[in-house]
Amino acid sequence: MLETLREALAEAYAVERELGRGGMATVFLAEDLKHRRNVAIKVLHQELSAQIGPERFTREVEIAARLQHPHILPLYDSGNAAGLLYYVMPLVEGESLRDRLAREKQLSQEEAIRIITEVAGALSYAHSRGVVHRDIKPENILLSGGTAVVADFGIARAIDDADEQSLTKAGTIIGTPTYMSPNHWPASRTGSRFAAARKRMARWMEQQSSTLKRFGHPTAFGRSRFAD
Repeated sequence: MLETLREALAEAYAVERELGRGGMATVFLAEDLKHRRNVAIKVLHQELSAQIGPERFTREVEIAARLQHPHILPLYDSGNAAGLLYYVMPLVEGESLRDRLAREKQLSQEEAIRIITEVAGALSYAHSRGVVHRDIKPENILLSGGTAVVADFGIARAIDDADEQSLTKAGTIIGTPTYMSPNHWPASRTGSRFAAARKRMARWMEQQSSTLKRFGHPTAFGRSRFAD
């Protein structure tokens, strides 16, 4: 995949190496040759690309690219490179929330509340513009410069896109099973997508809250209304 991507994008990007691989895509480090800046190029796995198709991919990336919020990682570019569907994001100098939790084991009450507030604000903004994040989890929350940024809106689904055939009907699960609500599994199609997004957010908030409680910190959450 690396060599194919290098050849296909040689005029615009100098693709250097793989940064990471997940259930849906592989991320590569590259240099934007025109603007002389480092970027991250996310390439969807072939199975997912086949289910989405280039037209729907382009449509959904266009939706995500319209999002402009201080706590949402922007999209620079996207396309189809020799059959590989990709989108380009800034390379964030920092770490993910998952990395921070693995290293420090706990967050201060103030920091946990700040991160939750910033992430909730980003998701609320996206929802108000008809976009639901499909895979909210600590790995997709980036910490840089003292602030939290939500990444991976690249294959977001428009809320009002209900008339089109969904990927889950085709047997493809978009998201991380640990953080998915039951109605996002193919066997269970009940419930609204807004409810699903609230449940994912509630699961993440409860993780942060339980960390605070474990170390004797009071929490401001109690039972989250997002889970209702």
